[in-house]
Amino acid sequence: MTNSDRTTCAIVGGGPAGMVLGLLMARAGVEVTVLEKHADFLRDFRGDTVHASTLTLLDELGLAERFERIPHRLMDRMQGQLDGGTVQIADLRRLPGAHQHIALVPQWDFLDMIAEAAQEEPSFRLRRNADVTGLVRDGSRIAGVRYTDRVTGEEHELRASLTIAADGRHSVVREAAGLVPRSFGVPMDVWWFRLPRHESDPHGGVGRFSTGHFCVMIDRGEYWQCGYLIRKGSDTVLRAAGIEELRRRFAGLLPWMADRVDLLESWDDVKLLDVKLERLRRWDLDGLLLIGDAAHAMSPVGGVGINLAVADAVATARLLAPALVSGGIVPRSMLRKVQRRRWSATALIQGMQRLAHKAILSPAIAAGPAAPVPVAGMLTDALAPAPLRSVPLPLRLLQLFPVLQGIPARLVAIGPMPEHAPEWARRTAHGARVD
Repeated sequence: MTNSDRTTCAIVGGGPAGMVLGLLMARAGVEVTVLEKHADFLRDFRGDTVHASTLTLLDELGLAERFERIPHRLMDRMQGQLDGGTVQIADLRRLPGAHQHIALVPQWDFLDMIAEAAQEEPSFRLRRNADVTGLVRDGSRIAGVRYTDRVTGEEHELRASLTIAADGRHSVVREAAGLVPRSFGVPMDVWWFRLPRHESDPHGGVGRFSTGHFCVMIDRGEYWQCGYLIRKGSDTVLRAAGIEELRRRFAGLLPWMADRVDLLESWDDVKLLDVKLERLRRWDLDGLLLIGDAAHAMSPVGGVGINLAVADAVATARLLAPALVSGGIVPRSMLRKVQRRRWSATALIQGMQRLAHKAILSPAIAAGPAAPVPVAGMLTDALAPAPLRSVPLPLRLLQLFPVLQGIPARLVAIGPMPEHAPEWARRTAHGARVD
């Protein structure tokens, strides 16, 4: 037997886009239900960057003090470690506004904070362990979702005036709706793992680049969250060689980490991020809107996916919440306003990511070893990082003219079209409405 319920706005996915949107809708007085597949937000596969524009949004929502109580680190410069030394890529101290930095914070803490603030609103509900399995239809119109309680096994039907898919790059809602994104192709996947961090290690984020080898490390205080780039589709072949393959590669790329790579005991310690760069041609159907990675999966280049997803959520709330307050049906003409608002920023960032893939990552990864080097217990010449003959011209210009470092800083930390909280969603630090 299927249990049936109703809400005005059903949001599928409890990531940054879904939770921020849920909070904003609730502050508008919209009856909103967020469906989260898992029991909590604890996933290592979460991004950790909270950008300057998102920090400004938290200020506007009256959440700055709560955010300050979450353990986090601030990064005001972005550097890359090349074979010939360290270069500075972006100087966030040149940004306008109060936040001249990016915050590095475990995403589960960020989402818990947003959920706590949203649950203070009487019209907000968060349903955990809700595994969405399909859509409810009234003729050609999407009228809600079906989901299974992962604890009890009970099947539920949640009918809604508007359903919003914020369930990521592997969106179940998108598939159920029959929407197929345009794929641009990517040259890499990412191995995701953690290693201990020592006090003598660098602070903040670390990017290490060499011919055929790239990695990014996120400082989580007691440990590093490490992302190592591999050639697209090579995961199965490389894993067959044993975990020693990753140990050799990583120790050769970052010798100062060689004393702890043996803590990667097996491939169970390493997760694969299947990188996608995709975009839907249309983000809506009658009764349905898709935002964030469900509408436009981003490459990890620049770490801007979370920033764009949150901006989508803010634009969606500002454009649609007033029409939803009455509980009425939102016409497709209004849903399309969200895509029109967010399309140019999305296309611009994805265009830059495609350029980075083509001009930098594809040739560099192709220059690396295509298969494991069959020598056990040592780093071979084939795996050792090959020195870059010279620093690429764009990076040389950034070193010669430091003022130019403000350009990548702004593109990454603020983005091409930052969104601000609607007036009706703004609060003081003590929760009072801002008049």
